[in-house]
Amino acid sequence: MLFKDKLILDKIPRHVAIIMDGNGRWAAQFGNERTFGHEHGVEAVRSVVEGASEVGVGYLTLYAFSTENWARPKEEVDALMGLLVQSISEETDELLKSNVRLRVIGDVKSLPQNVQEKLTWSIDKLNACSGLTLVLALSYSSKWEIVEAVKRIAEQVKSGEVDPSEIDYDLMNRFLNTSDMPDPELLIRTSGECRISNFLLWQIAYSELYFTPKLWPDFRKEDLFEAIYDFQNRERRFGKTSQQLES
Repeated sequence: MLFKDKLILDKIPRHVAIIMDGNGRWAAQFGNERTFGHEHGVEAVRSVVEGASEVGVGYLTLYAFSTENWARPKEEVDALMGLLVQSISEETDELLKSNVRLRVIGDVKSLPQNVQEKLTWSIDKLNACSGLTLVLALSYSSKWEIVEAVKRIAEQVKSGEVDPSEIDYDLMNRFLNTSDMPDPELLIRTSGECRISNFLLWQIAYSELYFTPKLWPDFRKEDLFEAIYDFQNRERRFGKTSQQLES
């Protein structure tokens, strides 16, 4: 039986986040450069977006490029940016047919101008879609996001718009990139690495974590369904005891 057939459709996580890892190692297996893995990683993105739409996931956030990734060799960064523009150009019409909306979180202004323009074009074209919201984390890191939020709150405190006594979890949430999204219920990381890598640190406080040894270019929607099936078989206590949940 396929994992998709085992899923309880009224218990699908509303928000799934994925750290897409392993492109470089996948390429090395074939004796190719890292960019070869990034190119084939697009196929995994296509399959996972399709799968998330099929089972009713509301938000799918993909960690596509971190602020730390700017430190990679220029050739790889340039290739990634070019692949991003190409993928957006080629996939937007398919996303439109699938009723998928596009959002971006991160330091978008640090991206090359042509990437910013292509993202704006795609976001505008998909704005009326009402199905899955695909969120690309680009030039993103959680520490960057939290620092930026604190700066904005500090400005409002300085101007008298916010009293320090008003600063709480809800206020902090309003200044994050994800302010209009639910927190991820499930975080998936591919490639066997068991770390979070500065991704959505505030938002995943109570997320279920799922680590798979499969490298990202090999990841497909049935792997997504397997992760969701695992999620559905966990007990989520949020600090309470099992007995409290039962009662």
